[in-house]
Amino acid sequence: MTEKEFYKLRFPVGEFTKPDKITADHLNEWISSIESLPARIESITKDLTDDQLKYKYRPNGWTIKQVVHHCADSHMNSIIRFKLALTEKTPTIRPYYEDRFAKLIDYADSIESSIAILKGVHHKLGTLLKSFDSDELKREFVHPEHGQRFSLEETIGIYAWHSNHHYAHIEQALEYKDTFQ
Repeated sequence: MTEKEFYKLRFPVGEFTKPDKITADHLNEWISSIESLPARIESITKDLTDDQLKYKYRPNGWTIKQVVHHCADSHMNSIIRFKLALTEKTPTIRPYYEDRFAKLIDYADSIESSIAILKGVHHKLGTLLKSFDSDELKREFVHPEHGQRFSLEETIGIYAWHSNHHYAHIEQALEYKDTFQ
C-alpha cells in the first residue's frame, strides 16, 4: 500500500481546513453535520452483526464498534470544551488518550449505549451551538496538546469534520469488509 493510499484510508474526507473567514453558511452547515451524526450512525449500523461491527477501516485502524464508542467519548469531551470556553476566560482544556480509551472494556460493549449518548450530546450541542452570538463564537480555549488557542467557531468546524471523518470510516470499513482484519 502506498503512502497516498494509506493517507486516503486514514483521512477519507481529507483533513480539516479552517476557512480564511468563517461565515454563517459554514456554521449552519457544520452544525447540521453535528446534529445529524447520531441518526446517520444509527442508520448505518442498525442491521450490522457483531462480526460486521469488527470490520476495520484501514490496517491497524479501529473497528466500527470502536469508532462509534470513540465518537461518544470525543463528543462528550467536546460539549465540556465548549462550555468551559463559554464560562471561563480562555481555559486550558484537558486532552485525553483516545487510543487508550479504545482499549477499555466499554469499547467491547454494545454500541447502543454510545448511540444513546450521541443522541443526547448532539441534541444538547445543537441547542448550544445555535445559540452562540458573535462574541461567543470568538471565545477561545487552549489545547495543550497542540499548544495553541482555538476559537469556538473554528471548533464547531473541527467537530463537524470529526463527525464526517468518522462516519466515512464506518462507510469505508463496510466497503472493505474484512480486508483489514
